[in-house]
Amino acid sequence: MRGKDDVEKYTVHQQAVGTILSWVRSGQVAIPEIQRPFVWNTTKVRDLVDSLYRGYPVGYLITWQTSDVRLKDGTSSGNKQILIDGQQRVTALTAALAGHEVVNKDYKKVRIRIAFNPQEERFETFTPVMKNDPAWIHDISVMMEPTAAFSVPAAYVDANPGADRDQVITALSRLADVQNKQVGIINLDAALDIETVTEIFIRINSKGVVLNSADFAMSKIASFGDFGADLRKYIDYFCHLAVAPHFYETIRDNDPAFAETPYFKQISWLKNDTSDLYDPDYRDVIRVVGLHEFGRGRIDAVVSYLSGRDFETRKFDESLAVRSFERLEKGLDDFTNEYNFTQFLMIIQSAGFRTRSLITSKNALNFTYALFLRLRREKELTFGEIQRVVRRWFVMSMLTGRHSGSFETTFEQDMRRIRETGAVDYLRVLEESQLSSAFWEVGLPDALQTSSTRSPFFRTFLAAQVMANAKGFLSEHITVSHMLDGQGDIHHVFPKDYLSKNGVTDRSEQNQVANYVLAETAINIGIGNKAPADYMAIVDEQVTSGVRVLGEIVDEDSVTVSLVQNAVPALIRTASAADYHSFLAARRRLMAGIMREYYSSL
Repeated sequence: MRGKDDVEKYTVHQQAVGTILSWVRSGQVAIPEIQRPFVWNTTKVRDLVDSLYRGYPVGYLITWQTSDVRLKDGTSSGNKQILIDGQQRVTALTAALAGHEVVNKDYKKVRIRIAFNPQEERFETFTPVMKNDPAWIHDISVMMEPTAAFSVPAAYVDANPGADRDQVITALSRLADVQNKQVGIINLDAALDIETVTEIFIRINSKGVVLNSADFAMSKIASFGDFGADLRKYIDYFCHLAVAPHFYETIRDNDPAFAETPYFKQISWLKNDTSDLYDPDYRDVIRVVGLHEFGRGRIDAVVSYLSGRDFETRKFDESLAVRSFERLEKGLDDFTNEYNFTQFLMIIQSAGFRTRSLITSKNALNFTYALFLRLRREKELTFGEIQRVVRRWFVMSMLTGRHSGSFETTFEQDMRRIRETGAVDYLRVLEESQLSSAFWEVGLPDALQTSSTRSPFFRTFLAAQVMANAKGFLSEHITVSHMLDGQGDIHHVFPKDYLSKNGVTDRSEQNQVANYVLAETAINIGIGNKAPADYMAIVDEQVTSGVRVLGEIVDEDSVTVSLVQNAVPALIRTASAADYHSFLAARRRLMAGIMREYYSSL
């Protein structure tokens, strides 16, 4: 005898494409809010139609009959079959075959037209170029009309007198027959709850963009009635506006209902935002809010809260779900608050990380923003103390790779320790254990033995130079900060060509970050492939004569300052290829020393 868990959870059957489209038109099949907007490009629409035309399989659709899920139009699903998997395919077919407009990811109504050449039996996205070409049926939806099988072939042959009449009729008949192609449907049992349905979706959907934990969270948020649907848009629109401020008008014009909500007002400041230092996506938002509001680093734990799970009793309570959604809203308000967001960015920039290119860890930004929001809410530290803790935490995490690897566990552990012992004391513990003298004198110089310019250690060194307002290598006026804005090059202190001609041919050896400095393009060109001792001799002659040949420096003190600010050892003045590895070791120690002083100053 089968137990409760052995009950069949689905049935499988087939339906004609035309039948499925008629269900959509009549509302018998509906698209729930747990799905995404239509994001396919026209090429994928074309390929889907072509597959049906040629009799290729197009995958199963998954439907579920329930009355408990909120639909895109804001109504209850009633006894409709709601589409759990296959939204993009069905929407593509309603657009291409039924001629319906679709709402794209920018919430604009668009019409997708697929053209067909019956002589070549080829589909393409319709373009204006085809308008005057009689070889193309401009819109295949005309072939889905009952009388089209008689009228369209005759009109086509009249417009294309050289076409093979029988071939055209056969091809257009096959096109019209697309409506009769069979598609498999997996119908899920009505007794299943939304968590089980979403789990089935995750397991089955192996095509397109598979739901990850953040997608699951967004689905859970959107399924919570009108309130959840607006919260989902709150997240989506914030992320979109952070990247594309001009999207503000699109939201206002194409989603007037959301434009009337307080959420839209809350994020409207982004229409004037010009910074790209931190452009979070929806995964980042959920992760930060989960840490800040729930103390959880794992997104699936956030989903459990939103489902009403009591982590002590391990039971689910609808009232807990309601409270969790209220907490989610509160956390989102904190995250999207203009003052919070812009002040956080100012703190990161004040640590020298003034350009996006210097930041190699989004996780470090995410955790540090969650920390900032928590400290702001607790109000136990002055704002100046908060700035200091946040600044040091971010740089510490960059230097130690604290939020890489199994970062979710570390996220939760760190937030719990901060809550228990306080941010100041816990940061001190981490600094004493991970940023000891051994780290600065041995560990960090060793970590700088890399050729990757994306190394967080090299990027932190550049940030230290930015904060110190250091000038570029052999520059009198142009700073490292200016060069990061595109006014300079990464220059090899020992030029690559010089090293190759003198026995150092390994590229990873030539491209060590300890051989890199930021230099003005003109200085880089002027140095060319000269030996360090040779181009430094030019600088010395320039100091003596006052004639500017290589950069603008004309006094000895400026030369010394340039070498110190760029952590270039003095032996560069007489160095040859034989000194290269000694130079690298000495420069790594100097770079680590600059970063140590920098960290102490934060």
